[in-house]
Amino acid sequence: MKRLLVVAAALTLLFAGAPAQAQFDSVGSLNFPTSGAPEAQQHFLRGVAILHSFGWKQAIVEFQAAQQLDPDFAMAYWGETLCYNHPLFGNPDDESPRAVLQRLGATREERSAKAPTAREKGFLDAVETLWGEGEYNDRRVAYMEAMLRLAERFPNDDEVATFAAVATLSGARALDDRSFRYEILAGSLAVPVFQRNPNHPGAPHYTIHAFDDPIHAPLALPAALRYAEIAPSVAHARHMPTHIFIQHGMWDYVSDHNQIAYDVARDLWEPGDSVGDTVHPLDWGQYGDLQLGDYAKARTWIERLEMVHRESDGQARAASTLPLLNARYVVETEEWKVLPVTDDSPAAELLATGISAVKTGDLATAAQAEARLEALAESGGAANEIMYREVSAMVRLARGQGDLAVALMDEAMEFVVGMRLPNGAASPVKPPYELYGEILLELDRPDEAVTRFKTSLERMPGRARSLLGLARAAAASGDRVTATAQYEKLRSNWSGRDQLPGYQEASRFLQQSNDQ
Repeated sequence: MKRLLVVAAALTLLFAGAPAQAQFDSVGSLNFPTSGAPEAQQHFLRGVAILHSFGWKQAIVEFQAAQQLDPDFAMAYWGETLCYNHPLFGNPDDESPRAVLQRLGATREERSAKAPTAREKGFLDAVETLWGEGEYNDRRVAYMEAMLRLAERFPNDDEVATFAAVATLSGARALDDRSFRYEILAGSLAVPVFQRNPNHPGAPHYTIHAFDDPIHAPLALPAALRYAEIAPSVAHARHMPTHIFIQHGMWDYVSDHNQIAYDVARDLWEPGDSVGDTVHPLDWGQYGDLQLGDYAKARTWIERLEMVHRESDGQARAASTLPLLNARYVVETEEWKVLPVTDDSPAAELLATGISAVKTGDLATAAQAEARLEALAESGGAANEIMYREVSAMVRLARGQGDLAVALMDEAMEFVVGMRLPNGAASPVKPPYELYGEILLELDRPDEAVTRFKTSLERMPGRARSLLGLARAAAASGDRVTATAQYEKLRSNWSGRDQLPGYQEASRFLQQSNDQ
C-alpha cells in the first residue's frame, strides 16, 4: 500500500509545469490526506483547491498531471470527474466524467480496488453514484445522501465536510426544495471548516452559496470578505463574494470585485474556451455600477460584452446576456429606448421596450411588446409571466385604467411568491415590487406605495430606484422621517453623481428639511 500522505496545499504553491499555470500562485490552503505518490499529491492538492473555486479548466490540468505521475491514483480521477459539470445547474455532461472513470478501471469493482482506504472508497463510491445510471436529478440527490453519510463517518474531516456541503447544495437544486433546510445544512458543514481554516477555498465559497438570499446573507458576510482574498487567481473566486455584497447593497465592492474577476477571466481565456467566467462578472459588475449611478461605467460593461461576443464567435452565453445588459441599462437609467418588436426579441428587451414605449407615448409599440410577452408567458416561466403583466399594467395605466393596472400587478405578485428569493442582479430587470410602487404612486396612493417599496428593499437591499421610490412615497404620505432617511441613502449611493436628476431631487429635499 502506498504511503499515506498528509500534505497541505500552500497558499502560494506554484505549479512547476507550463508557464500558463504559473499565474495560479494563490488558490487557498487545505489538508487532504490521500494514498497518492508524493509528486502526484502536489498536483492533486492544487487541483482540489482550484476545483473548490470552480476553476474547472485549470483543475483538470492538475488532476491529469497527477494521473500521469501515478496512473493508479484513484482520487486524481475522482477529482477530475467533478470538473465537467456545475454542481448547481443542470444540462449535465455525463460522458466526460464516465470516460474519466473508465480510464481508472473498466468496472466499478476494479476502480474501488484502487482506493485503498475507507475514506477514499467513500469519495469514489459517491461519484460512481453521481455518474451512474438514471435521471440526473435523482443521481444528484443520491450523491448528496452518499456524501452526508460519509460526513457522518468522518465528522472531523474538512474535505469530506466541504464536499458534502456542495453536494447538499446540488441536491437542494435537484429537489427544487425552497425551504432553506438544505442550504442551512450545507452551511452547517462549511462554516466550521472556515472557522478552523480561514484560507480554505471551498468552505467560504459554499457558505456564500448556502446563504445567498436576503434573509440569510448576513451569515455569509465574513466568508465573502475573506474569500475575496483566498484565491485571487481564480476568476470565479473573485466574483463569488459579490453574491453577498449585492445582498448588503455594497455596490463599490460589487463593481470592484467583478472588475477583477473579469480581468482574471480575460487573462485565462483562449479561443474555444467557454466565456462563462468572463460574461458573469460583466453582468453583475454592470448592475453594481448602475446602483452607484456610474452610467458611463455601465456602458463600458456592455462594450466589453460586445467584444467578448465577437471574439467567442457568438457563444450562446454571450449572445443571451448582451440584450439583458442593454435592457437593464435602459430601465435603471431611464434613458428610454424603443426597439422594434420582433418574434426574436428577448423577454428582457421586450420589457425595456414596453416600458420605454409607454414613457415616450408610443402606446402602439408598447402594445406590441405586451402581445409578444404574452406569447412568451404562454410557453411558461414565472419571469415571463411577471414581465408580461408589468408591461400590460403600464399600458393600462397609460390608458387611464388604473384599477386594471393594479389588478395586473396583483397577478404578478402571485408568480413572485413561487420564485426563489432574489440573488444577484434584479430579475426581471424591473423588479415587480418596485414597479408596483411606482404605479401606486402615480395613482396617488402613496401609503400603499410605501409598502411595496419597503418590500422591494427587503428583497434587494440598497437598490437605488427602490430607495428613490420609497423616499417619494414617504414624502407624499407625510412621513418626512422615512423620506429623509431614504434620500440620504440614495445620495450616499450616488455620491458624486450630482448630475443625476434623482440626486438633485434628494439634495433639494434634504436642504428643505434642514431649512425648516
